[in-house]
Amino acid sequence: MNEENYEKFREHVSTAAEKFKQLDENETVRIISHYDADGISSASILVKLMNLLKRKYALSIVQQLNKQVLKELSNEEYKIYIFSDLGSGQYEFIKEILKDRSIFILDHHISKSKDFEKDNIVQLNPHLSGIDGGMDISGAGVCYLFGKELDSRMEKMSHIALIGAIADNQTKNGLSKLNNEILQAAVKAGKIEIKKGPRFFGMQTKPLYKLLQYSTDPYIPEITGSENNSIQFLKDVGINPKTPTGWKKAVELTEEEMEKLTKGIISKRKEEIKPEDIYTNHYILTDEEDGSPLRDAREFSTLLNACGRMDKSSLGIGTCIGDEKMKKAAVFLLEDYRNKIIEAVKWYEENKRSNDVISEDGFVIINLKDDVTSSISGTLASVLSTYKEIKKGTYIMTMARNFENKTTKISMRIAHDKKGCNVKDILEKIAENFDHMEYGGHEKAAGALFSTEKEKEFIESATLILRDRIFEESVS
Repeated sequence: MNEENYEKFREHVSTAAEKFKQLDENETVRIISHYDADGISSASILVKLMNLLKRKYALSIVQQLNKQVLKELSNEEYKIYIFSDLGSGQYEFIKEILKDRSIFILDHHISKSKDFEKDNIVQLNPHLSGIDGGMDISGAGVCYLFGKELDSRMEKMSHIALIGAIADNQTKNGLSKLNNEILQAAVKAGKIEIKKGPRFFGMQTKPLYKLLQYSTDPYIPEITGSENNSIQFLKDVGINPKTPTGWKKAVELTEEEMEKLTKGIISKRKEEIKPEDIYTNHYILTDEEDGSPLRDAREFSTLLNACGRMDKSSLGIGTCIGDEKMKKAAVFLLEDYRNKIIEAVKWYEENKRSNDVISEDGFVIINLKDDVTSSISGTLASVLSTYKEIKKGTYIMTMARNFENKTTKISMRIAHDKKGCNVKDILEKIAENFDHMEYGGHEKAAGALFSTEKEKEFIESATLILRDRIFEESVS
């Protein structure tokens, strides 16, 4: 990436902050953010900023920003609006419906406008500077840089910006320049400690044998998928899988035991292309206790996702800004969220050969109808994108209905993160056939919304377009 791109983005950050400073300090700031983990992280950063600036604010977390939501906002009397982790994809609607308000869009999704500043709208978005918002910075990262420009004390929220990046899968292939700068600020502020270890999710909270049993990246021959083999493997390498109080967790291992574990895993993987490719950086939140689901940044991001998708975003925001009572409630909610995901996966397993699931070479369309809530359908798509039985590069599409407004929500992912695949492009192509379909997202994760009465036509159109895309990829 050209250094000039970063310089241009930093100039945009500075200018956006200056524009905000010019607004009447007595006016309440209306904040609208997305309900996923990055959106909740973004909102938390802005809440902290407003508190530091002693500004009044009103906050809403939304699942989707569409014309209906914007029209409801236009009936309010607020004069200043900040849209975080959303807004760029709805730029024209915002321009049309909120034309007499001061608007700040702090987003990292691909924008429908190339304007940084025009009329009543300031749009702070890395894409306008030639920076990839899909991989280089999250919505929370954009909000953090904006906030830090207004008040240097915001550096103490740098760890929350990093959690936003983790939530949007921006750390999988290493950190980009902007995200790395945010990480270094979090380390300097004493909020994050970097620890290298096996690429497992749940090191703080899950039994060690479960980490082995469910490990698909890295895949461990003879161990992945087998509870008995996982337990026996630990015994074979000299690790007691139990403690006096229950099953041993990874966080409870001594240095010697961790070395035995990693050597044993690498030995099992000796036939793989890169047997030693089992490590990653774990970002440890120093203010949280060992064994807590808030201790590891990846687990923290999952907890925020749970809060948003279980319609308890306030718990996520309270957790981010350090409210102990809300932290406890959020941790309790996490178990309920996990059960919902298990139910959704179970539905897929029971229905994958039914008429509700179209499975062809290269793609799968899963029509959950009313059986799984729309707030969980995107998570199901993400879970299935890591399934070993689903071939790398397979397009995964889930559909779920919203009762309240008779719409169907679409979520798209790519199995095992194959390069060159773009799910947002596919949704854009499908949208050409539907007048009122709304869509947005990134190359690797995107979503859409359309009228439920058009489901049959949508499935037919999506099937044809996906078949064409698979054919194009096979001959290119």
